[in-house]
Amino acid sequence: MAMVGRRILEQRQAQAVAEAMAFHGTSQHAILAATHPVYHHSPVPSQDVQPDRPIGYGAFGVVWSVTDPRDGKRVALKKMPNVFQNLVSSKRVYRELRMLCFFKHENVLQAREILQPPPVEFFHEIYVISELMQSDLHKIIVSPQPLTSDHVKVFLYQILRGLKYLHSAKVLHRDIKPGNLLVNSNCVLKICDYGLARVEESDAQRHMTQEVVTQYYRPPEILMGARHYDYSVDLWSVGCIFAELIGRRILFQAQTPLLQLELITDLLGTPPLEDMTSACEGARVHMLRTAHKPPSLGALYTLSSQATHEAVDLLCRFLIFNPKKRITCIDALAHPYLDEGRLRYHSCMCQCCYNTNAGRQYTGDFEPVATATFDDSFEDGISSVQQVKDAKRETVISNCTVATVCSMH
Repeated sequence: MAMVGRRILEQRQAQAVAEAMAFHGTSQHAILAATHPVYHHSPVPSQDVQPDRPIGYGAFGVVWSVTDPRDGKRVALKKMPNVFQNLVSSKRVYRELRMLCFFKHENVLQAREILQPPPVEFFHEIYVISELMQSDLHKIIVSPQPLTSDHVKVFLYQILRGLKYLHSAKVLHRDIKPGNLLVNSNCVLKICDYGLARVEESDAQRHMTQEVVTQYYRPPEILMGARHYDYSVDLWSVGCIFAELIGRRILFQAQTPLLQLELITDLLGTPPLEDMTSACEGARVHMLRTAHKPPSLGALYTLSSQATHEAVDLLCRFLIFNPKKRITCIDALAHPYLDEGRLRYHSCMCQCCYNTNAGRQYTGDFEPVATATFDDSFEDGISSVQQVKDAKRETVISNCTVATVCSMH
């Protein structure tokens, strides 16, 4: 009887989802309500429900601001459509779901819940609920609101704090850019969108895709055809964002990858041959044939009045042509420029420190690392879209809470 009841419930949920999706203009709130059994919540009065609205577009889906009918709170609902078009994209979406459930860090976005999928014949989309963040760093940079030095320091500190955690879990994000850095009304920042993220490849002989990192934030080694790279690609992107926060404009903005590389060498100068070891042969030949350019790093001081000696010193450690010489997250967090950002964050913004009658109680570890590395062995043996589909459905339907999904293998 229990099994029959569950099947009837699943069929009703599937029918509700199908009807919601078929109706043109149906709100994401209706979809969110349809995918939960009625006994899970008391419906929120209609006058208390804010209108649904799209707030962002990621590599593999659209994010909506919706009201959770179970408690009336606003949440972010990510709709990932057409997730089974081909094997590569299916595996990437599956990997992103597993990462969303695995990560546990204040500055890294995580899933609160993955909605239970309908029967397999209707299973073409995935919905993920996460914390609602009001804006992102791109919107803030292009807005007219002032960005003080304190803002820049606390934002940069949080980016590096979250990235240190990801790297400690052996994960390369591979698409760090302002639009993937969510910010709430209290200036708390979270890294999001793991559609291009992957586990570190320790074998330097194994080729990695070059179709990563939005062009303006793409490091020179990838622009020059490197077949293998590491965490340093994320640090180059952080450097570009750091300069963008200071100057309120994109540092390297070109129409093509080749012109992107030209802008980089205009600033850094022509690199010596030993700094191009990871580049492909054609890129090295091209670079050596062009006229030699001297470095012009002094131009960084013209970004704005916030480009102090301390800021430019740190910026120059991010923007290094040779990835092996580029600063790491750990070393960047130890730079004196970020001391004030750390203090401000842990004085009133973080969840790891708290106030008592005796004063502020600070955590013993300001920048924690992952307790375990992300295991991508679940991808082993997956050779068809149907296998990915079955794995996703089984992982989610076992229990639609994040805790259970995280424990699945």
